[in-house]
Amino acid sequence: MANYYTEHTLIYLNGAFVKASEAKMDFYSQSFHYGYSVFEGIRSYKTIEDETKIFKAVEHFERLKISALSLNMPYSWQTEELISATYEVLKKNKLQDAYIRPVVYAPANMSFNLNTESFIVIEAWEMAPFLGDKLLRVMTSTFQRPNPKGFKIHAKAAGHYVNSIMASHEAKAHGYDEALLLDMHDQVAEAPGANVFFEKDGKLFTPALGNILPGITRATVLELCSELNIPVEEKRFNKEEMYGADAAFFCGTAAEVIGLQSLDDKPFTQPWENTVSKLIQDSYKNLVVENKQELVNEISGIE
Repeated sequence: MANYYTEHTLIYLNGAFVKASEAKMDFYSQSFHYGYSVFEGIRSYKTIEDETKIFKAVEHFERLKISALSLNMPYSWQTEELISATYEVLKKNKLQDAYIRPVVYAPANMSFNLNTESFIVIEAWEMAPFLGDKLLRVMTSTFQRPNPKGFKIHAKAAGHYVNSIMASHEAKAHGYDEALLLDMHDQVAEAPGANVFFEKDGKLFTPALGNILPGITRATVLELCSELNIPVEEKRFNKEEMYGADAAFFCGTAAEVIGLQSLDDKPFTQPWENTVSKLIQDSYKNLVVENKQELVNEISGIE
């Protein structure tokens, strides 16, 4: 089991920095009983200039706000206030390459009545890439991505992730590294904690918005495609369209960009090192550590 904190670890809890080992929350919280909370997954990196930089901090904390308000959770914090608090958490814990988890959670409330307040905690710890660094063997899950008419599917809500956990458990129980979920129309949606792209003839494809979480890393990949002149299309497609493709990858803040070896035991056909997907992986790594010269080299190398 991972060690997320020690007796010295400090977290930000409702405006104060407190020891993680001494922090308390109400066990009658709506969040604990019903999964009624929202969160973000954020990474910070040690840049090539030896600075600590939170990647796309504004975008993440703005999405936290959108998620909370989508679920009718009172939200009183300013984005810059939370970014400042997060940098302080990193500094106090002597972290640079870190995973950051802000959570907005509810007070004690056993009813389904609206709350008049919310609470917030910001935690950080060292974490390797969520899905490792080797090409993944993936299976199509028997679990579907939740119907967007049943949830605010664009919100990063804790309760949604029961679906993700079940799908991931199923895949690992069958000997795979991770799952791929379809939506209610049997179209490809996403991985349990990441978005998905596949590659054919130098072009990338990814599920359109609607039944997926609009990932910040996904948006970053689309930006990189534009900069690198890699054609990309957002569309609906079924899993069969991915079978026999040149390459595929998952992307997310925790997973970063990680390639797939196979889907349902059908291998992707091109060597990973020879694909534009690998170029995206390398460009993303250079972007987050602000290695601008390597990014320029990658862009000029394909022009």
